[in-house]
Amino acid sequence: MSAHYAASKAGVICLTKSFAKELAAFGVTVNAIAPGPVDTAMTQAWPPEAREDVLRQCPLGRLADTEDVAEAALFLLSDAAKHITGEILDVNGGTLMD
Repeated sequence: MSAHYAASKAGVICLTKSFAKELAAFGVTVNAIAPGPVDTAMTQAWPPEAREDVLRQCPLGRLADTEDVAEAALFLLSDAAKHITGEILDVNGGTLMD
């Protein structure tokens, strides 16, 4: 992971939590999605050994597809998530568990 990626990810996380705290009094929830590798043209272009290495590290054994990430967003937009705020939803097949 490079410094610019780590810094931008940390910024999104901190901004999400700050906005969640500031806007909660107005009934606004603020959450973020942190996807792991997604099966896209970019990841399909990876060298086969790099792709296999990523897959070995994933407990579910596959990359996310775009629908996995979209479904997470739809959940956070639904009434089922109306009491969730300040959370970072990892959509990564279990690669990172916190």
